[in-house]
Amino acid sequence: MNAIVALCHFCELHGPRTLFCTEVLHSPLPQGAGSGDISGQNEQAEEEEGGIQMSSRIRSHSPAEGASGDSSSPGPKKSDMCEASGCRSLAGGHPGYVSHDKETSIKYVSHQHPNHPQLFSIVRQACVRSLSCEVCPGREGPIFFGDEQHGFVFSHTFFIKDSLARGFQRWYSIITIMMDRIYLINSWPFLLGKIRGIIDELQGKALKVFEAEQFGCPQRAQRMNTAFTPFLHQRNGNAARSLTSLTNDENLWACLHTSFAWLLKACGSRLTEKLLEGAPTEDTLVQMEKLADLKEESEGWDGSEEEEKPSSQPDVVEGQEPSKSSPETSLMPDCNSWNVAHRRLSVFRSLRHMRQVLGASAFRMLAWHVLMGNQVIWKARDMDLVQSAFDVLRTMLPIGCVRIIPYSDQYEEAYRCNFLGLSPHVQIPPHILSSEFAVLVEVRAATRSSLYPTLFDDEQSLNKYEFVVTSGSPVAADRVGPTILNKIEAALTNQNLSVDVVDQCLVCLKEEWMNKVKVLFKFTKVDSRPKEDTQKLLSILGAAEEDNVKLLKFWMTGLSKTYKSHLMSTVRSPTSSESRN
Repeated sequence: MNAIVALCHFCELHGPRTLFCTEVLHSPLPQGAGSGDISGQNEQAEEEEGGIQMSSRIRSHSPAEGASGDSSSPGPKKSDMCEASGCRSLAGGHPGYVSHDKETSIKYVSHQHPNHPQLFSIVRQACVRSLSCEVCPGREGPIFFGDEQHGFVFSHTFFIKDSLARGFQRWYSIITIMMDRIYLINSWPFLLGKIRGIIDELQGKALKVFEAEQFGCPQRAQRMNTAFTPFLHQRNGNAARSLTSLTNDENLWACLHTSFAWLLKACGSRLTEKLLEGAPTEDTLVQMEKLADLKEESEGWDGSEEEEKPSSQPDVVEGQEPSKSSPETSLMPDCNSWNVAHRRLSVFRSLRHMRQVLGASAFRMLAWHVLMGNQVIWKARDMDLVQSAFDVLRTMLPIGCVRIIPYSDQYEEAYRCNFLGLSPHVQIPPHILSSEFAVLVEVRAATRSSLYPTLFDDEQSLNKYEFVVTSGSPVAADRVGPTILNKIEAALTNQNLSVDVVDQCLVCLKEEWMNKVKVLFKFTKVDSRPKEDTQKLLSILGAAEEDNVKLLKFWMTGLSKTYKSHLMSTVRSPTSSESRN
């Protein structure tokens, strides 16, 4: 996290002062810093916490850190420092502390003041504001302030017991400074809890020292029995006790460095940036609803084994016996990827492959019936062949429009399924064979040994099959057809597009037309507009042709229940409020 954590102190002689700060360095240490300045010096401390290596072999004090009285230094002058080190954390000549994050190659450097003049000014101003004007009620607790120019600050003020101080306590604050306001606000709960823990530990140590000193020499009674002396003289005598003296902890600054470094690392790791893809698609909503229905059904089953392995799937009509591969297939929205990974006999690998096998005219007829919602019937002995064909064809439809019976020994009506697999001996009613709302694909044994060439060397050859596509309403070659069908064929015939790119084109086309379906649903079903207005809307949507209208009406059945209920509730709310008025 690109931030600075600092411990500040209100000195009774000099006002707000920065005692100790930890900053993040993403680049090499500044000039004058590093082991070259302290060659021959032994490491004072090493410790591991959260994957961070801490070492005091960082740097010798520069003038910016208050070890020198150089007027060009951004730090305070030596004359402004308390004689008893109340305004100083590290002794003169102390190199400071550094933690090396091996995972990210980031260094966490701790010293009294930032070396960079601009950072020093920002920390100095935040310190003054945290201990003067920006104080929460009670003078103890967290507060947020800042601006775009000087950064934003999370400040937590607190008191430390001191038997020699005015009021027996001294005022401190821990501040976190960064330029990202949203990030800092979102980190408020985390920072509050961790900084509160550091404060509790400091106050606990100081309280023990305070109680021991009071037990040995009670200051309250001594002050009441002492003659009045000028307040300034008394302050000069009692001010400037260091925090290490108040807590009786010689390793205080090393511990604070470890805590501050871990705080910066942990706070930066807990919030990560993610790609926001917007609202979930209709396919995602429908899939979530179907999985929720499966979960409810599984909870009602008595057998624990059945709860662990649910046997029903959303795409198989209730009461039908699914095929061996249907449960996994129906639960996965991306069926093509599932086929490649899990099925041994992957026959049809993509829509482009199917178009090459069936031929352009037969594929267009089949795809037209699929998009229109007509019943697609496949008759074949090979169940894997039928299953692979359905897995490929269903990618052209929204998930809510897909109802599959993978393989059956009897004909099922169109209202039960729009994809039906049958064994060759099943008799199909004559009115179905002549219907314009059904298409039949018969898979027969090829009369010649090489009727269809092998298109993919790594899959089962199709030259032993002959595919006959028939329908009571054949699609004429010169028929325009739905717009989405023409775009799908254009993508399939473009050899510059890979199969993966074509799949993404299908996703975009389906989402585009589902948005049109949503507009039409609200316009006709919710608002109940007249036919003239509906026709104007279809013209605006570019879907006034007959095939496009049929497609929109069929795809309307695939809208999720979540979307429909949300739309109906938002529309009814203003009406009910107006009726009450």
